[in-house]
Amino acid sequence: QVHGVDRCEKVVWRKKLGRAEWLAALLEKIEPGCEIGMEACGGAHHWARELQKRGFVVRLIAPQFVKPYVKSNKNDANDAEAIC
Repeated sequence: QVHGVDRCEKVVWRKKLGRAEWLAALLEKIEPGCEIGMEACGGAHHWARELQKRGFVVRLIAPQFVKPYVKSNKNDANDAEAIC
């Protein structure tokens, strides 16, 4: 699940992407140098390294710090919004 906001925290992108397509979609949609926040998990470190190779700034956030910002039920879309 991808959730993107601009500098004013206005939602500019909200999309569910499969594992095989999300990196290509990110590279097409956003510019290198953008900051990307991800919830830390087993695969997050791998994807963070891949994104850093391509010029993005990646911030991994522990799940316990994301949870207080989730507005309603815990799911991928709400987690992505909370990370932003």
